Amino acid sequence: MSVSTAYVKRAFKYRFYPTDVQAAELSRTFGCVRKVYNMALQARTEAWTLRQERVDYNATSAMLTGWKKTEELAYLNAVSSVPLQQTLRHLQGAFANFWNRRAKYPTFKSRKKSRRSAEYTSSAFRFRGGRLTLAKMDQPLDIVFSRPLPEGARPSTVTVSQDAAGRWFVSLLCDDRPEMPEPLNAAVGIDAGITALVTLSTGEKISNPRHERKERERLAKAQRELSRKAEGSNNRAKARLKVARVHARIADRRRDFLHKLTTRLVRENQTVVIEDLSVCNMLGNHRLARAIADASWSELRSMLEYKTAWYGRELVIVDRWFPSSKLCSNCGISQDRMPLNVRAWTCVCGTTHDRDVNAAMNILAAGLAVAACGDDVRPQRSTPGGRSSVKQEVVPPQRSRATAQPRG
Repeated sequence: MSVSTAYVKRAFKYRFYPTDVQAAELSRTFGCVRKVYNMALQARTEAWTLRQERVDYNATSAMLTGWKKTEELAYLNAVSSVPLQQTLRHLQGAFANFWNRRAKYPTFKSRKKSRRSAEYTSSAFRFRGGRLTLAKMDQPLDIVFSRPLPEGARPSTVTVSQDAAGRWFVSLLCDDRPEMPEPLNAAVGIDAGITALVTLSTGEKISNPRHERKERERLAKAQRELSRKAEGSNNRAKARLKVARVHARIADRRRDFLHKLTTRLVRENQTVVIEDLSVCNMLGNHRLARAIADASWSELRSMLEYKTAWYGRELVIVDRWFPSSKLCSNCGISQDRMPLNVRAWTCVCGTTHDRDVNAAMNILAAGLAVAACGDDVRPQRSTPGGRSSVKQEVVPPQRSRATAQPRG
């Protein structure tokens, strides 16, 4: 039997089909949002470079008011002011992440490559009877509600976006109270891989669908056609759209598979233990980079993080230096070397291991040790960078907020 938890913020994303007038209005809004973001970023950069002065959100908001009064930028008044203010808040967040060393310095938005989106707060839209009308629009958006919103939900924020394939989406941020499943005694360790996307400590291996590889021939053909088209021509724009649609097909299938997998893992286990992989560094291996990117381990971890938070489960993250593949899960002896081509090995104690299953079992044991008593796991040999111990990070259940969009 399940019970309701405290309210959390959840974003529900749907596809919609705008009229020509609505599409033109949203395209203008996207352009103005990009323009304001770039101008504010340039102003803040110049202020620091020339005068060592930090410009905050309030200062850029005052700048926006001045820009609107100029003849050159008077067109900013033609769109809703709320998305323009929101993009300044996003820039403020980007600088906060930079100052706290969580991200690189903010970069300018590109007309061709940057995401086309605009965020509306409650003062800039009307949601009644399941119909959403944005500011500066006379008609509601034609939204395809592929799943229902929570009963009585009222969106606090609406984000409209258009992807590279030309599809329109609207994301509604609502308060929701997910059903809390009954606590379980089950726990699982997860070893991420390429041939098997994940190997569980139970011995189960879940194959990697390799969505990008299945579409590689179609993608290569579309890219060859794009390369033959003249820059700036209508034919090149059409060819670019074909390439984007292939990429969208790959991303949609990958995301759908990961949602189903992570939902199953969270529902069947009270504690989930994973390894803290440095995916960015691993992508430096040019022989495996394409396969690693297709596996999307970062998105897998992100989904596990917010789903365990929603449903009162526990996620334990084992440090990346923990020698999970080298340890014998039976006797604890560590091997000196374990090349990637070794998929099965026999320990001196006589136990024969499948490399991935053994790693998943070691990850589970290390995670349970930390969850139970906060213990540290010390490797049997020195680690890169001179680190002498391998600590674990426990992500406890959080019932007050969510950090990503749900689907499954």
